[in-house]
Amino acid sequence: MARTPASKTPVKAAEPTSTPAAAVRPEGIARNALVILAVIATAAALYWTRNILTPLALAMFLAIMIDSFARRLEMRWPRLPDSLSMLVAIILSVLIFGVTLVVVADRAGGFIGELVGYGPKIDGLIARLAGMAGVETPPPLTQMVDDFNPTKYVSQVAQGLQGVVSDAVFVLIYLGFIMASRRGFKRKIVALFPHNQERHDALAIFNRIRFGVERYLWVQTVTGLMISGASWLAMVAVGLENALFWAFLIFLASYIPIIGGFIGIVFPALFGLVQFDTLWQGFVLLGVLYGIQFVVGNIITPRMQGDSLNIDPVVVLLSLALWGALWGLPGMFLSTPLAVMAMIILAEFDGSRWIAILMSENGDPQGLDETGHHRRNGKRFGRTDPAS
Repeated sequence: MARTPASKTPVKAAEPTSTPAAAVRPEGIARNALVILAVIATAAALYWTRNILTPLALAMFLAIMIDSFARRLEMRWPRLPDSLSMLVAIILSVLIFGVTLVVVADRAGGFIGELVGYGPKIDGLIARLAGMAGVETPPPLTQMVDDFNPTKYVSQVAQGLQGVVSDAVFVLIYLGFIMASRRGFKRKIVALFPHNQERHDALAIFNRIRFGVERYLWVQTVTGLMISGASWLAMVAVGLENALFWAFLIFLASYIPIIGGFIGIVFPALFGLVQFDTLWQGFVLLGVLYGIQFVVGNIITPRMQGDSLNIDPVVVLLSLALWGALWGLPGMFLSTPLAVMAMIILAEFDGSRWIAILMSENGDPQGLDETGHHRRNGKRFGRTDPAS
């Protein structure tokens, strides 16, 4: 029996369905606007209260460094009493930074006077370099100084020096009170977080911040001493004047990321070009200082620091610009430790963890745990003392 072909019914083409637009929630816009306003208000408050907060911040980081010295002494000599190790750490820290500030401030005036006395040599050097470059020779240095009229800035410089001295006094006062209040830290933690789990989490965050900042300050101090000592030997070898002044200035500048290395390489070499009659001493000094910075910065520092810093170089640069604009030179000194603190704190909250991941170098913003162990390789820095 023959089968009749089935009749094909036409299939109606499906009409394209339009996806509804995502609704914008008013509460999300309000929350984001509130966060932006809070950031702006916080930045304004930090700027207007910089004269009060910068000495306190410097004292806090100096206290962290003293605590690091004390625990290193205890690790080196376990039988050393805690009070004695703390006293030795305070004396060493105050001596290192106090002597550095005194030498730099004492030699700064004489250095500027000697630099003015090199006016004819500077004019000759500028004329020689302009002839080598094929450009027009600029006017003499004395004429540029007269046009600049530096007398109107003398009062500002004097006020700035007085401000540095007063800030140093306030730093020491804040440091004394911070060190005296360490004993009550345990009771404060218990009162703030009565539950064991909350207390454990708070101490974990605190120790991660302490270990990260402490490791950075310790590495910068040791490498700064290496760079300044080797640079002093190089400057003495070529006969550069004010070599001790430059060495202490290089040590202080080592705490400023990026800019500090540039100061330690270029400025002494430029002064060498001005001081010596021939150019080879300045260029040799430039090469030697660059080699010192390169070896310490690319070989020694990574071995000492490991992955404890773990912060993106772009974040370091942005933090330097931000805190330099808010707090000036003290903000530049504290820019990297403050960025480390912000990254660790942001990593503890779900809503802000993505910011901490972007700030980190390898996507792991929690490098050191509360016991000083690295979360990936198990290395440890210091000893466990969560309530110290």
